[in-house]
Amino acid sequence: MEAIVLKIEKGKDIFRKVYELAAKEKVEVYAVGGFVRDLYLGKEGKDIDFVVVGDAVAFARKFRQTYRAGKVVAYPRFGTAMLHFQDYKLEFVSARSEHYDPNSRKPHVKKADLASDLSRRDFTINTLAMDISPERFGLVIDLYHGIRDLEAGLIRTPLNPVITFQDDPLRILRAIRFATVLKFKIEEKTYQAILETRERLKIISQERITEEFSKIMMAEQPSIGLRLLKESGVAAIIFPELKQLSGVDQRKDYHHKDVFEHTLQVVDNIARKTDKLELRYAALFHDIAKPQTKKFVDGVGWTFHGHEELGARMVERIGRRMRLPLATIKYIQKLVRLHLRPIALADESVTDSAVRRLMMEAGEEIDDLLTLCRADITSKNPEKVKRYLQNFDRVEKKIKEVEEKDRIRNFKLAITGNDIMEALHLQPGPLVGKIKQAIFDAVMDGVIPNEYQACYQYMMQIKDKVLNASPTSENRAKK
Repeated sequence: MEAIVLKIEKGKDIFRKVYELAAKEKVEVYAVGGFVRDLYLGKEGKDIDFVVVGDAVAFARKFRQTYRAGKVVAYPRFGTAMLHFQDYKLEFVSARSEHYDPNSRKPHVKKADLASDLSRRDFTINTLAMDISPERFGLVIDLYHGIRDLEAGLIRTPLNPVITFQDDPLRILRAIRFATVLKFKIEEKTYQAILETRERLKIISQERITEEFSKIMMAEQPSIGLRLLKESGVAAIIFPELKQLSGVDQRKDYHHKDVFEHTLQVVDNIARKTDKLELRYAALFHDIAKPQTKKFVDGVGWTFHGHEELGARMVERIGRRMRLPLATIKYIQKLVRLHLRPIALADESVTDSAVRRLMMEAGEEIDDLLTLCRADITSKNPEKVKRYLQNFDRVEKKIKEVEEKDRIRNFKLAITGNDIMEALHLQPGPLVGKIKQAIFDAVMDGVIPNEYQACYQYMMQIKDKVLNASPTSENRAKK
C-alpha cells in the first residue's frame, strides 16, 4: 500500500515542540487516534492525543515546564496526563497493554510498544498513528487497516470484537456513536458482538452512558444512533422508554403513527435547526408518554389525552436516572408539558389573553417551544405539512403582536407579595400567593392594566372573596 502523508495547516508549531522535547528526552512520541482519523477525513481538530513510548506523565510535566503550558491533570495509574497549550488540548498516554477483570471496566495496565498500544484501541479507525519527526512528518502508521475501513465507512474492532466489548462495554455505545456521527456502518461481526455482549453495559456508570448518549444526540442525524440503539437491543438496557415508543396499532379503519418513527423525525428536524442539546432532548421526550396514554375511541380513533402532562412527570424520573442536570430536567419538562399549546392558538378566535398566558408559562423558552412545535410537524402529505406550517406562521405573528404591545418577555406584576402582605396585614403563606395569582389572572385576561393603582384597587375588591374561601382564618386581613 502506498504511504499516506497527512498535511497539517494550523498546528505545526505544537508538533514541532512535542518532537523537540521528545528528542531531548530520548523517547518516541506519535500523534494517534481521533486527531489522525479526523485529519484524514479533512478536519484538523484542537484535541490531540500523543502516545509516548515511555513515561507520559513525566513527559507532560516536562512539556509544561519547558513551554509554560497549562496545569497538568495526571492519572499515573493509567499513565495518562492532559494539559492545555495555546488553543489546544493535549493528552499524553504511555504506550501500554491492558488486561480486564470480568466484573470491571478498569484495566490492569503495563508498559508496551506502539503496536501493542494501538491494538488495544476500540476501533480500527482509531488505531491510526502519525509520525511527527521532521523527516517523516505526517506519515500515517496503519497497522490495523484503519484507512481501509475509513474508506469503506466501517466501524470494526482491531481484535476479537467479543473480547473488545467484554473488556470495556462502553465501547458498544462508542461504536453506535461513531456510526452515527460519521454515518458509517457497523461491520457484521462487530455488530453481532454487540448483540452478544450488550448486557455488560449494566456495569457501566450512568454518567458515562449519558455522556455517550448525548454525543449521539448531538450528531447531524441523531436518528441513525437512536435506531441502532433500538434494533441492537441496547435501548432496552439503557433507555427502555425509547424501545416502548415502537409499534403501530390498527383498529377498524384507524391507524396511529409509529411513535418511535415519528420521534426520530422530530429529533432530526430539530437537529437541523439547533445545536442546543437540551432542545434536542426535549424533541426526544416530547411524546414519551404516548404508549401509556393510548386509547381507542369509537368514531374518533386513537387518542393520547394527557400525554404531555404524564410525559413531563416521566421526564423527571428519566432525567434523574440519566443524571441530567436539574436545570436541564426542568427545561425539558416545561417544553414537554407545553408542546401541544401553541397550535391551539392558530384559531382566529383565540384571544390575546390566551397568547399572554402561554408566553408567561413558557417564559424565556417561548422561542425554543415554537421551534419544537414546528419540528413536531411530520407527515407524508406535503399539503398537510404546508397547512400546519401556515398555522404556525399565524401563531408566531400573534405572539409577536402581543409581545410588542405588552412586552411580555420583560413582564413583572406591578404589585408584589410584600405590597399585598403590607396592605392586608398578612403573614407569608399560601393566601398571599392566591391573591397575587388572582391579580395576575386579571392582568392576563385584560380586566385591568398592569399598573400599581389598578392592581391595588382590584386586590381590595377581591380580597374578601379569596380570604373567606380559605379553610383557615389565621392570615385573614384585618377588617
